[in-house]
Amino acid sequence: MKKGITAESSCEEIAAKVSEALERAGILATLTGGSAVTIYTKNRYQSEDLDFVTAETMARIAPAMAEIGFSRIELSRLSQFEHPNCSWYVEFVSPPIAFGNRQIRAEEIPLTKTPFGLLRTISSTQSVMDRLSAYFAWKDLQCWDQAIDVASTNAIDWQDLKTWFESEGQSESEFERFRQISNKN
Repeated sequence: MKKGITAESSCEEIAAKVSEALERAGILATLTGGSAVTIYTKNRYQSEDLDFVTAETMARIAPAMAEIGFSRIELSRLSQFEHPNCSWYVEFVSPPIAFGNRQIRAEEIPLTKTPFGLLRTISSTQSVMDRLSAYFAWKDLQCWDQAIDVASTNAIDWQDLKTWFESEGQSESEFERFRQISNKN
């Protein structure tokens, strides 16, 4: 029997438990955003929430979340859930899964085996795109740093990332600068 969510549960453990509960209920939901960065950086960056992209209704999501101890947050948006044993909350975001101009269908995101169970999450390359999208849009240096951290410690599809840079209107020199910084770390 798997243990429940505790105060010591990691972001990855909670994400996997949420993902598996949703999958059991037939709900396709993909972990994105800062919590994916938290997992890919082995907790060097700490997100406060776990963002799952899904087209499913809250009426279907709520029972699946209740099975693992989550309830909707009162006086908040109805898409947020909390657990009494952990500080992270789970938020459900409407599709599409997008990184700048690139959209990904949820069906294209595979389940990944983790030490805590199966997790449907964006790839490390997509996580870099996600963070760089925020950097390009708002010049958010924290997102730039997160993208570098993910790229420097995970397998990245550099050709795909270069193609994406170009599709976002970024220069080849900006791509090379990003790649060089990431490879130094």
